[in-house]
Amino acid sequence: MAARNDRAGIDDRWFKKVRQPDGTTTTEKSAVHGKVARWRVRWVVDGREHTKVFERKADAQAHLNHLTAEVVKGSYVSPHKSAVLFRDVAQEWLDGKGARKAKTVAGYKSLLDTLILPKWGDMKLSDITHGDLQRWISGLSVNGSTKTEGKGLSASRVIQAHQCFGAVLKYAQRTDRVGRNVAEGIELPSKGESERRYLTHKQLQTLARHAERFETLTLVLGYCGLRFGEAVALRGRDVKDKQITVRTSVTNVTGQGLLEDTTKTNRARWVPVPAFIWERLQAELPVDGDALVFPGRDGGWLTTGEYRWQFDPAAIETGVPGLVPHELRHTCASLAIASGANILAVQRLLGHQTASMTLDRYGHLFSDDLEKVAKSLDTAGKKALKSTAV
Repeated sequence: MAARNDRAGIDDRWFKKVRQPDGTTTTEKSAVHGKVARWRVRWVVDGREHTKVFERKADAQAHLNHLTAEVVKGSYVSPHKSAVLFRDVAQEWLDGKGARKAKTVAGYKSLLDTLILPKWGDMKLSDITHGDLQRWISGLSVNGSTKTEGKGLSASRVIQAHQCFGAVLKYAQRTDRVGRNVAEGIELPSKGESERRYLTHKQLQTLARHAERFETLTLVLGYCGLRFGEAVALRGRDVKDKQITVRTSVTNVTGQGLLEDTTKTNRARWVPVPAFIWERLQAELPVDGDALVFPGRDGGWLTTGEYRWQFDPAAIETGVPGLVPHELRHTCASLAIASGANILAVQRLLGHQTASMTLDRYGHLFSDDLEKVAKSLDTAGKKALKSTAV
């Protein structure tokens, strides 16, 4: 903590006080007069003196006032603590993410290695300013990073880079390396709304038929709303009594390959299977309860690439070129809502953390015809009036 003592304050380095034999004090030029910055701010932290020099006294006074305010607020950070390199703090922060999913940690590492550290890794925390960070963030959309120079990044990737950078600085703030997080208040690019495609029943079933050996899997994705990794992780014991128990998910982690982990929300969920799909699914279930329901050709986990070898041509045949497997999950939400499912039912079906998340993504699919609402209320109200009339 910063403390006041007789060494703290502002010194004039060009002039010095000299005591005369008669006891009076005079001001004389110092040996460094005109050779160095004139004004020096001195302050003491835990018995250790720190200094900073300025050409103008007004600037020196402003710095001293700033230091004093930080001490009062409790946000003062010792210069030797903030002199640590960004890459060292980033590594500490990353090391503390061991409890996160492997794919999440790999994503952080990718952002650091490809975007953030090449620019900021060897910079001291104390040298990182809000303005410099804003210019870098703005430039990513146009010029990319030092490793992708000349190729602008997508808005989503820029936002991810900012979130990761801000998380490292937030950790630095918690560990008393910086007094404030300069990543706060940065203007970010707008992601814009990407148009989602929702297949009809006919399109979905046509797609499944053209997917050939993956017909049942495609129907499960489109009617049960499983994520691809969740479907790939299913074992025989997970499918019974006309429902699927989703316990785990398989993801492709950079540098580690396919890994099985808990679901995105870390919770199991139970998904009902429509009768016409259940009949097909039962016929394909493995005898061994531990065996995979939808294995790859090698008997192991099915990869996205192997599935899309059949899926992509099937999408073209169906008239929806460029369709990706995850859009089958959106299709499931759309078909469920069209069939009368409420927002909570759709949330449980898809395994979203909250109903608000489901509403944010699919709320536009629910009818907003207020006239119909008024008519329904009118009908119900009149019926109640008749039943209570004397």
